[in-house]
Amino acid sequence: MNKVKIITTGDGSHSLYHEALQETYHNSQGAYREAIHIYMIYGLDSWLARNPRKYPIRIFEVGFGTGLNAWLTLVWAEQNQIPVLYHTIEPFPLEKEIYSQLNYIEHDNGIWHFHKYFEALHNAPWNEGGPVSEYFNFKKDKATLEEAQLYPSDVVFFDAFAPKKQPELWSKDSLQKVVEMIRPSGVFMTYCATGQLKRDLDALGLTVETVPGPPGKKEITRGWKAAKQ
Repeated sequence: MNKVKIITTGDGSHSLYHEALQETYHNSQGAYREAIHIYMIYGLDSWLARNPRKYPIRIFEVGFGTGLNAWLTLVWAEQNQIPVLYHTIEPFPLEKEIYSQLNYIEHDNGIWHFHKYFEALHNAPWNEGGPVSEYFNFKKDKATLEEAQLYPSDVVFFDAFAPKKQPELWSKDSLQKVVEMIRPSGVFMTYCATGQLKRDLDALGLTVETVPGPPGKKEITRGWKAAKQ
């Protein structure tokens, strides 16, 4: 197990510091705020605006990590009563002594009643799938992107460590594996905004947008797959 330690970010929510990579799991200005801004607002909400009543929504996440994105998506699905099929991969799962201390369920009092699902996501068996709540079906694979079997998806949360830390995940070949399984009108969403990433996504056929980032990050990247002709 790679050694990680809990840190507190600018909005009061926790993140983790990966000592070997010398990298944090989230934006140091605010983990909770970052996840909502990038993956909920600019990712999931944007997809839904273009694809109303196209359910269930199939989501693929690269990097389960702390489970924050998955949990926020579950809350979103339950609040909106929209069915979601969520598939995530993570080759290095966190130990319970770490994830049980994370404070996301305490951070937003408005959704405290969903607290039980955060640990349920972490406790769910690896490499199996099934319902976690009424509107949220969940599968997590203990696998690298290279190893993982991918399924057609509407929304991609690409939340791997930065390209300088894990360049293999951001290679054009890795991106191609992900882009190929995005369904028509689907969206690829990531915090990364490097020029190379944008060029690669463009070359792979996505319409690439640079959109405003959360506090502490000027811009982020979104890519759209064309609608079915």
